[in-house]
Amino acid sequence: MKINRREFMGFVAGSAALAGLGLRGAAAAPLKSSARIVILGAGAAGTAMANRLAKSLDGAQITIVDARKQHLYQPGFTLIAAGLAAPEYSVTDTRDWLPSSVRLVQEAAAEIDPEGKSVTTVSGTRLPYDFLVLATGLSLDWSGIEGFDLDQVGQNGIGAVYAGPDYALKTWQAMDRFTDKGGVGLFTRPATEMKCAGAPLKYTFLTDDYARKKGTRDKVEIRYAAHSSSLFSVPIVHEKVRMLFDERGFDTVYHHVMKAIDPDRGVATFSTPDGDTEMDFDFINVIPPMRAPAVIRNSPLPWQDKWTDQGWAEVDQYTLQHRRYPEVFAVGDVAGVPKGKTAASVKWQVPVAEAHLLAAIAGKDSDAVYNGYTSCPLITRVGRAMLVEFDYKNNLTPSFPGVIAPLEELWISWLMKEIGLKPTYYAMLRGKA
Repeated sequence: MKINRREFMGFVAGSAALAGLGLRGAAAAPLKSSARIVILGAGAAGTAMANRLAKSLDGAQITIVDARKQHLYQPGFTLIAAGLAAPEYSVTDTRDWLPSSVRLVQEAAAEIDPEGKSVTTVSGTRLPYDFLVLATGLSLDWSGIEGFDLDQVGQNGIGAVYAGPDYALKTWQAMDRFTDKGGVGLFTRPATEMKCAGAPLKYTFLTDDYARKKGTRDKVEIRYAAHSSSLFSVPIVHEKVRMLFDERGFDTVYHHVMKAIDPDRGVATFSTPDGDTEMDFDFINVIPPMRAPAVIRNSPLPWQDKWTDQGWAEVDQYTLQHRRYPEVFAVGDVAGVPKGKTAASVKWQVPVAEAHLLAAIAGKDSDAVYNGYTSCPLITRVGRAMLVEFDYKNNLTPSFPGVIAPLEELWISWLMKEIGLKPTYYAMLRGKA
């Protein structure tokens, strides 16, 4: 397939912009400070924050707490589950992304005391702080699906793309067998807030595409169970996806929330407004409820009047500063804001939280604002994607107007997902975007 000059220049411009080249401008002199800063989580948000603060501060004690030895590039899971990448595509070492000046405590946090301004790890180590950054990501609540166990992935047509790179590979193997043999493919999403809410749609499209390429689509039935009345939170994107689902012959049901699975019978149970109902499957992508990690949920830091079953941190949606504990900030998936559980959101959240944290150290105010920017390279088939970008108000906010139409299935958008996104992500980790 050929790419014309306009598309090529758009891709070059897009990749450069996404990598954040020059976005930080001229480097300001580091702010001298002896502040003790503890960051919980060494994922995308925590690592990006650690690198930026290490550059912005002179003399601060920056500690990052995370038990994981591996850093996972989660946008790659869908590619692995589509047979387009190996599991190692998404795996690097946590330590490799952190500057030497940042102390890594490689264990989990067990308790947060925002009144006493300290974090205690599972080994009992107490870490006092002047500022705390919550960047824990979220927890996949597999126990929220009765009858499910991760050992089932790869067997009886059961997949789980979100579970990690090895499980994504097992999901691909199960999907590959399914698209050879045929049957019912069942796709769902949870009723909780979730990371990359477009991922369930992507994998539905990809499964359909593989069956078509194999010439087995007439043996495959695609069913999608939406948790609400919508396929996507942005109305215009919902309508576009609905049209594509209809064009490709998907059977869509609404207000269906998966609650249980019977692997031996090949049956999933859903809660609906009319009571529980069962749906058969020969292949299924299991996506569990998602919640803040227990250390956040069991602390005083979550919202008290909303998301009470999920535990997201109570931060101002524009500054990412905690509404009751001003020395606490939250970035990434754990932040209790209306939008923003994607890596692209992290890219825009971290500089805002950093600006307000630095202003607090200096005894000043910052006018930095996070507007809810979220991006979803929504794959619709191998080689085609829609680059959907939007904000808190559900406005489409295209980065390349006139070059990339956000609701068109374009090869250029696919390239940005498959080729451009990973170096952008790694630049973000280094604090360069």
